[in-house]
Amino acid sequence: MRRAAVHSLRNSASRRVPCHRSIHATKPSSASPDPPVQITTLPNGIRVATENTPGHFSSLGLYVDAGSRYETPATLGVSHFLDRMAFKTTKTRSEEDMAADIDGLGGQILCSSARESIMYQSSHFHEGTPLAMSLIADTVLDPAFLPEEIAAQREAARYELREVSSKPEMILPEVLHHVAYGGQGLGNSLLCPEDRIDQVDAPMMRKFMQTWYRPERMVIAGAGMEHDALVELTAKHFAHLKDADATKPRAEVRTSQQVPANLLQSSQQSSPSFLKSLTRSASSYLYNPQQDPASSVPSQSTYTGGHRFIHDPTTEFNHVYLAYEGVGIHDDDVYTVATMQVLLGGGGSFSAGGPGKGMYSRLYTHILNHFPQIDHCASFHHIYTDSSLFGLFASFIPSSGRQANNPAHILPHLVHQLSLLLYSNIPEQELSRAKNQLKSSLMMALESRAVEVEDLGRQVLVHNRKIPVSEMCDKIDAVDAMTVRRVAARLFGPRSAAKASVVVMGREDVGDYRGVLRKYG
Repeated sequence: MRRAAVHSLRNSASRRVPCHRSIHATKPSSASPDPPVQITTLPNGIRVATENTPGHFSSLGLYVDAGSRYETPATLGVSHFLDRMAFKTTKTRSEEDMAADIDGLGGQILCSSARESIMYQSSHFHEGTPLAMSLIADTVLDPAFLPEEIAAQREAARYELREVSSKPEMILPEVLHHVAYGGQGLGNSLLCPEDRIDQVDAPMMRKFMQTWYRPERMVIAGAGMEHDALVELTAKHFAHLKDADATKPRAEVRTSQQVPANLLQSSQQSSPSFLKSLTRSASSYLYNPQQDPASSVPSQSTYTGGHRFIHDPTTEFNHVYLAYEGVGIHDDDVYTVATMQVLLGGGGSFSAGGPGKGMYSRLYTHILNHFPQIDHCASFHHIYTDSSLFGLFASFIPSSGRQANNPAHILPHLVHQLSLLLYSNIPEQELSRAKNQLKSSLMMALESRAVEVEDLGRQVLVHNRKIPVSEMCDKIDAVDAMTVRRVAARLFGPRSAAKASVVVMGREDVGDYRGVLRKYG
């Protein structure tokens, strides 16, 4: 499995707090100001962004506003194949030459496709930046797409699908997306559906790249290098690309004014930025071969909600997922939703313990510590430009009899945890702990040079600027108990008209989940 995007908001990172130190929210030290960011836009629209932070390594990446969200029924799976075909034979390098040059970098180079972006990224010694740029440009601009290499990746994709489909923790988030967004747009699978593997070919990949790999949809980001040098390298390799004309198709993505009615708020529009948390997985549950493949431009992604039961009597655990539509990345309330996710927290029934592991989060203290049959219970928050999924899941040992463990018995406990955000006051100490964990997770993730450059590239791609860490921390610090209650009511309160997405896998279905939601809502 390829590396997923940065998890700066989904899970809190380990953080040691001295005994004498207050738990109340703390701010980043003013002695460590945000590193300066420089952004240059070339005449054809491609943006170049750098953070010249010190270090032994440099990181460089190309980030494209493309991905599975932009696939139509006729092109499902093409993003996955572009990922797999990266850094293979090109028109100027054989596969052996490509491999030799990559080995010569002394670092690592990769491609990763997500729902809303495809990235090509390298971490290397400082002197390797020109070669890394050459390799990335070669694989993006001049791929050969040899038939024998495509055939090999088809077999690899089949194996990948079998592996993913056998792991509920990988497949169920994909099924949840499919249910939540009606199998289109954000509901498209991240991996090529099995029925589509033999359909994806070189002309389809070239057409997709011609449509979406345009300079105004690209960002070149670098960390640990001089800005002017990166601008010069970008111009050398990409300046010949032509920007889009009025006849080219464009993706239809909702703006902040097009948010569904149940998520509208009064006057809160700004541009916060967090990194997307995406799980790479897919299966045959997700593809509907009856869909009309005629459309060449994806429609906007609309949240629909719904329910899906996957009967599997052989599975060791039953699994229940519950999600609601959250706010998009351009909404100020994203900071509150992120804080709510850390507040709920959760994890596995076994933990090595220790400070900063989330053992005081609500899903540990309220669920895992009281129900030994539950093996794993956690909150999640998948963020996108115009939408998100916020919710909880639980994996538990099924049983029957008087103390039955089935989805109908477990779901009320999950819904009750959401209702507590609506109707009970959150102690200041608990809220401060969650905000500190969120901030430390964000800042500790950015200690990695690879994460730093990916964050820079994705932020510039979405916002056309880099949001300073200090600004994000200020937004997190501004979250209070009343804000949590307001945002919880906005997402899943009784007056929100929110639609739930419920996915169940195992021996039994969940039963009347709507009645449970009404009872606790």
